[in-house]
Amino acid sequence: MATPVHTDLHRGNWVDRWLPAAARPYARLARWDRPIGIWLLLLPCWWGLALAGPAYEKVADPKTWISFLVGAIAMRGAGCTLNDLLDRDIDAKVERTRGRPLPAGEVTPRQAVIWLAAQTVVGVAVLLQFQPRAIALGAASLLVVAIYPLMKRVMDWPQLVLGFAFNWGALLGWTVATDTIGGPSWWLYAAGICWTLIYDTIYAHQDRRDDAIIGVRSTARTFGRHSKLVLTVLAFAMVVCLHKAIEEAQLGPYAAVAKFFVLGHLSMLLARWQPNDPANCLATFKASRWTGVITLGALAAGQIR
Repeated sequence: MATPVHTDLHRGNWVDRWLPAAARPYARLARWDRPIGIWLLLLPCWWGLALAGPAYEKVADPKTWISFLVGAIAMRGAGCTLNDLLDRDIDAKVERTRGRPLPAGEVTPRQAVIWLAAQTVVGVAVLLQFQPRAIALGAASLLVVAIYPLMKRVMDWPQLVLGFAFNWGALLGWTVATDTIGGPSWWLYAAGICWTLIYDTIYAHQDRRDDAIIGVRSTARTFGRHSKLVLTVLAFAMVVCLHKAIEEAQLGPYAAVAKFFVLGHLSMLLARWQPNDPANCLATFKASRWTGVITLGALAAGQIR
């Protein structure tokens, strides 16, 4: 019996059923068929809003939440497209990624650049709806987004840079709500970075063998057989940072209780995680979004007095 090919591409989903054939490679470049990344980028933005609370006009306005959703879809797609452009030669050598649109020849690099620009324009248009401080803060994140795909070539902790990029929304959500930068949102940002290190190390374990062969660096390779222990420490660190954010924002007592549900969910994921099973790594990575949803629930609960 042939060994099944491990891939992150799944045919026959809504992209194949509903979109014209010419549009499908672009949807796959943006990972529209795999919305987990949208959740992972969006949830920290909503955390920042929830930390501020509905007393702020922007938080009480549903359009703010929808704007972050549109922005997350656009910028996650732009980030994935940029990543695939820079990694197209590497992707062609990795079993899981060689079927992606660029290494598979479904789109040309020039077409991918145009698609990247179009998605970035949408993301910038969303950002420009906000006040000047938020615009400046959001613009600053573009540098981190741009350098992340290169980090796997030069550092052993590229997931740390991904954490800086993917959780910028925690700072931005707070700034959009309060028109101030920092405060308790720094602790929320730190919690998100710990979260990203957890879920993306789990994700990177899928490619540990191929990455070692071609010289790509990752925390999965760096932590190696100690990954479960390191990620357990990061889970506790995430909850400690979340506690500090809740404390400094002076949220209600329900948030202090609910943060233990965050720790419980992380503990369950890590207990079930099998680092040497690629399918299990992918499933555990996808389940990590519920940690973010529970965190959002904890922050929302803190607004109950």
